[in-house]
Amino acid sequence: LSSLIEERLGLYFSPDYRELLVEKLSPRAVERGFESMLDYYYFLRYDAAAATELLAIADVLTVNETYFLREAAQLRALVDELIVPAASAGQRLRVWCAACSTGEEPLSLAALLDERKLLDGVQLVASDISERALQIARRGHYGTRAVRSLEALPHWLSREGQQHVVSTRLRDVIDWRRINLLDEAAVQALGRFDAIICRNVLIYFRDPTVQAVVSRFHDMLTPGGYLLVGASESLLRLGTPFACEERRGAFFYRKTDS
Repeated sequence: LSSLIEERLGLYFSPDYRELLVEKLSPRAVERGFESMLDYYYFLRYDAAAATELLAIADVLTVNETYFLREAAQLRALVDELIVPAASAGQRLRVWCAACSTGEEPLSLAALLDERKLLDGVQLVASDISERALQIARRGHYGTRAVRSLEALPHWLSREGQQHVVSTRLRDVIDWRRINLLDEAAVQALGRFDAIICRNVLIYFRDPTVQAVVSRFHDMLTPGGYLLVGASESLLRLGTPFACEERRGAFFYRKTDS
């Protein structure tokens, strides 16, 4: 079952996490009427409805831990070093926030662009495998954990009771998509981008999956385009076709060929 989940979703659960995997999936298997995890496995492996059920499993297994302006220095450097000069030259860039979780990351980027009056000059696409997470992003209502940064979007958040609500201006400018990063056809259908942000996600994949996903990102970037990963996610050991650059203390991977 672990191997199947890795094959279809990319998420890796080592033998040490067997009990956790069973704990997370058993309620779902019971809810669907299966008498054993083996029966559930055979359904997921061979049944025609398995693809839909695997997406439901993604909702159960994914951890949506993020907040506004997380690793903000990298986002600010992206805006100031790539997007502002391009906009000044009359270009309209496309940026994809892959595996955006509950949306705080693309919304933070949208706020930074709006600060510079560039929000309408950049096409923003945000995707995640979890429909539950995307529903939160589209609704734009967040608890206090999401706004733990002291500078978290003061001009774009309002209060409704205990909830912080993001302005519709930011939410509506983003094209929210449900995408499995291992679904090659769905990913390629998004087209090409000038920058791809995929942060704090690759740590859940094993190296072969990381290499496949990163290679796909490389193909989707325009010449000289940038890939942003999390501070704890280095691609250098994998020998990927990117050049690592430092901008304002933040690291970027630049596509070096056409």
